[in-house]
Amino acid sequence: MYWLNTYAGAWHTYFQGRLAGTNSSAETPSTNHTSPTDTFNFNNWVTLLSQLPLLLFTLLNSFLYQCIPESVRILGSLLAILLLFALTAALVKVDLSPGLFFSITMASVWFINSFCAVLQGSLFGQLGTMPSTYSTLFLSGQGLAGIFAALAMLTSLASGVDPQTSALGYFITPCVGILLSIICYLSLPHLKFARYYLTKKPQAPVQELETKAELLGADEKNGIPVSPQQAGPTLDLDPEKELELGLEEPQKPGKPSVFVVFRKIWLTALCLVLVFTVTLSVFPAITAMVTTSSNSPGKWSQFFNPICCFLLFNVMDWLGRSLTSYFLWPDEDSQLLPLLVCLRFLFVPLFMLCHVPQRARLPIIFWQDAYFITFMLLFAISNGYFVSLTMCLAPRQVLPHEREVAGALMTFFLALGLSCGASLSFLFKALL
Repeated sequence: MYWLNTYAGAWHTYFQGRLAGTNSSAETPSTNHTSPTDTFNFNNWVTLLSQLPLLLFTLLNSFLYQCIPESVRILGSLLAILLLFALTAALVKVDLSPGLFFSITMASVWFINSFCAVLQGSLFGQLGTMPSTYSTLFLSGQGLAGIFAALAMLTSLASGVDPQTSALGYFITPCVGILLSIICYLSLPHLKFARYYLTKKPQAPVQELETKAELLGADEKNGIPVSPQQAGPTLDLDPEKELELGLEEPQKPGKPSVFVVFRKIWLTALCLVLVFTVTLSVFPAITAMVTTSSNSPGKWSQFFNPICCFLLFNVMDWLGRSLTSYFLWPDEDSQLLPLLVCLRFLFVPLFMLCHVPQRARLPIIFWQDAYFITFMLLFAISNGYFVSLTMCLAPRQVLPHEREVAGALMTFFLALGLSCGASLSFLFKALL
């Protein structure tokens, strides 16, 4: 997800130094009008190379889940991400030319997000079989990752630690988090709740069918109860009652049709694509360039973007994701959701007209810091809320046995929206 963009912002000083050809705490990057990160279009490339593999490998995962066990995909992805982060941490101490360092970094970003796509798609597939509350918690956890990165950036700035040491800490910390994730996943089979939802049951037990048959009561004509032996798997029920009791599920051969599921959730999926398209088109490619309008140099000018861009976005995004734990509005039958999602496109010109000094075409209309902060508040909370809302509504629009497919499809469209937004960020930055 876009939590990696926040980490890229947190490492900005470190990357600026490496791309300028310095890798020493005693050296500082040159102070030309065009920074090394701008020369390499660093934020844009990180955004694009984060989202393209997410799209491609999310699509690939829809085929992998049929031939590769779920535990292999999840554990394998976690281990691969762990090794890549460890390699990136080791590169902090290795002197490389700017061009080679940029290439290795972009390759690392590509492969990390490739395995993240497989991991995320597999986890969303599992969540599709669970109550929607757990999808909300999962999405809230992703929001917390961005908050953690923003706080790490602020702590580094406040402590005055040199960029090289800070970057080493940034890369080692995810390694610890991934190790904890592996331990937590390995503990799932020991939890009764997880076994109940995650264990595949292609056919319901005969005892369960007999119990459901007993619950139907008696024959409607003469009031004589039907015995469990007579009303077992061969009981002829009304289709609506079969659906209500879940008896028709074992009789469905094979896996649910992807196209059938897509026809049910296409509008919700489109809303998810539009939400992420707007968000990634300006965050962080445009928003990270906004500076304070205050003329006096000081702490505020140093902390303005880390606080008002990265920290504020991630906190409000997390808050928006958490709101769906209390209410879901609009619901899955409302036509208001697409309208509200489309209104978010207004944020694109609003941010482009904020105080961005490095511009050649558009004027600056919103000079004051208060405008940018207000825009960011609404931008972030609406992003988190609509992302979580669409991910929760999609499983409710399909039958129970189709929810896993719906979860995998929504993950693909999530990645599609991220990729579209990352691609548009190049255009919007050029229009400045």
